[in-house]
Amino acid sequence: MNFQKFFNKFFGLNLLALLFLSANFFAQTGRQPRPTVILDNARKEMSVAGGNNLYCAGYVQTASINTANKIVGAENEQEQNIYAQGDNLYINVGANKGVKVGDMFAVVRPRGQVQTRWTRKNDLGFYVQEVGALEIIKVKPEVSVARVKNSCDNLLLGDLLQPIEPRMSPVSRMRPMLDVFGEPTGKASGRIFMARDGRELLGREQIVYIDLGAEDRVNVGDYLTVYRPLGKGNLFVNDEDESVSARDEGFQSDEYRGGRFSNQAARKSGEQARGKVVTTEEAKKDRPQGLRKIVGEVVILNVKEKTATAIITRAAQEIHTGDMVEMQ
Repeated sequence: MNFQKFFNKFFGLNLLALLFLSANFFAQTGRQPRPTVILDNARKEMSVAGGNNLYCAGYVQTASINTANKIVGAENEQEQNIYAQGDNLYINVGANKGVKVGDMFAVVRPRGQVQTRWTRKNDLGFYVQEVGALEIIKVKPEVSVARVKNSCDNLLLGDLLQPIEPRMSPVSRMRPMLDVFGEPTGKASGRIFMARDGRELLGREQIVYIDLGAEDRVNVGDYLTVYRPLGKGNLFVNDEDESVSARDEGFQSDEYRGGRFSNQAARKSGEQARGKVVTTEEAKKDRPQGLRKIVGEVVILNVKEKTATAIITRAAQEIHTGDMVEMQ
């Protein structure tokens, strides 16, 4: 018997013995072999916005804001006049107003009335910047010491204190691909009239403010399509300038003179090309109304009376203040 036959015979006998012993063990113990189950990684629910984008997005409101409670001093106010996370501040609420150690306050800064040409509504209200949160660490009769727990921007003396409103970020849903040629839904539409920090050229994860609010039945978590009408935002003020002249002279030779046609000019009108050049503006006259260019998608984070705060979740290209939005 050569080595190969010996190996095959030995391996086969041992394999049979192993199978027999395994079956005998499970039969005696009553245990059955358990198959290994391999689970696919389940898709975890993800928030649309968090942290800075959720609690520091800001908003535009028409309702009056309470200006009674504010930051009135700081531990190191002789050396600094701006404050951030970890600094200790004095606020004008104490035991006389029922404040307790551990209480939290939101810090906001009204910035003024919103003036914009990107809306048809009158008096959108005033912009409120959210700058951080304070935690009470010591209570005195008429004042309290508060530590800056979170800061979205520099805090200043005079900033206002508001109750912290619990906010839940919308959950990101499985979405179909962004259809850049999608049809209008016919639902409520408005415009992006402003963006956080005065930005004008926008992309994903940036905060915008739209002129749709509670009066338009907008809710937190709603998805809106961002678009702009075709024919707007061109490089030239007048569409006439987009077409070059039909004639281009002065470059041909004297001996081999060709025709006087520009190879970038638009066509001549008429069935025998005897009319005028068809300009870009004229070419657009006969097309259906309402053609649009879809540039992105936003999700509502906060709703006020006439406005809402939203975050850009998808962008097909750059988004601008002034772009239109439509409920999906």
